[in-house]
Amino acid sequence: MAWKSRQLGIDIPVVIITGYADVPMGVKAMKAGAIEFLCKPFREQDLLEAVRKAINKDFERRTKQSSLAAIQQHYGTLTPREKEVMAMIVSGMMNKQIAAKLDIAEITVKVHRASLIRKMDVKSLADLVRQADALATDRS
Repeated sequence: MAWKSRQLGIDIPVVIITGYADVPMGVKAMKAGAIEFLCKPFREQDLLEAVRKAINKDFERRTKQSSLAAIQQHYGTLTPREKEVMAMIVSGMMNKQIAAKLDIAEITVKVHRASLIRKMDVKSLADLVRQADALATDRS
């Protein structure tokens, strides 16, 4: 069930409750993405904790998804050259090295760097690297 919803692009947390379960069924459910697998009879507290866990996981997923969408939107505003410079910056290259590799003036690299920092809405190089990592992770 959970794998079908993922194939359709639906990602909701699932808590499975059953009165007839065995170990293979529980393993299969967990591998398919169930948050919790409860066998009857269970304590009310167990159900509450499972639902709380599911809600928290869904909140984290939605927050991450929203953040990634904002990063993708910012990245979409970059020119091809700014994207190229960004890739070199996050790989650890210095302005002088980037200028030599692209056969442009170092001041031009600085202009591209300032522009992409503004467009990506980051305050530091570390923030830029985190955003580039998030973009790379999303593509893989």
